[in-house]
Amino acid sequence: MQSIFYKSAQRLSPEGNRRSMQRSRAERESVPELPEVETMRRGVLPIVGSRIDAVIRPPCDRKPILMTPRIDAMDRRLRGKHIVDVGRRGKRVMINIEDEQTMVIEPRMTGLVLLADPPTLEHLRLRITLSGPAGDQLLFWDRRGLGTVRLLTPKQVETLVDAKLGVDALAITAEQLKAKLGKSQRAIKVALLDQAVVAGVGNLYAAELLFFAGIDPRTRCDRLTQVQWRRIQAAMRQVLEEAIRYEGSTLGDGTYRNALNGEGGYQAHHQVYARAGDPCPRCYDGVIRRIVQAQRSTFFCPVCQQKRGLHRLVVPI
Repeated sequence: MQSIFYKSAQRLSPEGNRRSMQRSRAERESVPELPEVETMRRGVLPIVGSRIDAVIRPPCDRKPILMTPRIDAMDRRLRGKHIVDVGRRGKRVMINIEDEQTMVIEPRMTGLVLLADPPTLEHLRLRITLSGPAGDQLLFWDRRGLGTVRLLTPKQVETLVDAKLGVDALAITAEQLKAKLGKSQRAIKVALLDQAVVAGVGNLYAAELLFFAGIDPRTRCDRLTQVQWRRIQAAMRQVLEEAIRYEGSTLGDGTYRNALNGEGGYQAHHQVYARAGDPCPRCYDGVIRRIVQAQRSTFFCPVCQQKRGLHRLVVPI
């Protein structure tokens, strides 16, 4: 499968206004997905080996985030312990502690896991002071206060995290996708957002991967062929891995940042997301269309994304 990067041209003011409104609407629906959370995980890997000196909940007059247990209990349980690994499960960052406790951070819509100073101090939700070679702090920042921080035992991780999530989107096979979704009457775009089936794919990357696979997002799962399931799985892996290389997508609201408070770069390579009204960057015959599925925006080309068959410009897998 070949990537086809879209190069935007200069827009007149009315077109710029249309794109701005479209992106604003899409951004309200977007959340950090697998590439952004994996970028966070990789960005804070240097904390492995550091000792936790204190766990602090900074003063904040904004909506409080869900934190379990209370900050004083969390501080007692973690103070003096060493961080042994940083993992990821779906859209969650997993900070593994030497006594088998795991801090599970779920950024949700606007949360960031950082080593550098946060975008603003008033939205800083958690500060962990560290002793080690990687720096002196690990931060969780969340503008809207929808994220969660939980300190869990291995049994709790198994029941509260692992049992609720499907196979990771970077590991799932075409056969597993078909086995889990092949009898569903849901539209494939909607089904891919089900975290109990495939962990990590959200609204933005579901639209992008279906574009690369050349499949109409409205297609019912039970009408997809084995070949189409293979194309979906291959496109999923390609799009997610490429987005990780670019450290995720920072959209127009600028909320998502990497661990050093820098922007991602994959937004420059979006093919269909928030591009309604633009010519298709692959076939040039279609115009990118926006529809709403399960209360979420979907963007696709109605010409080269087909329910049956394969458009001549889609590279077969």
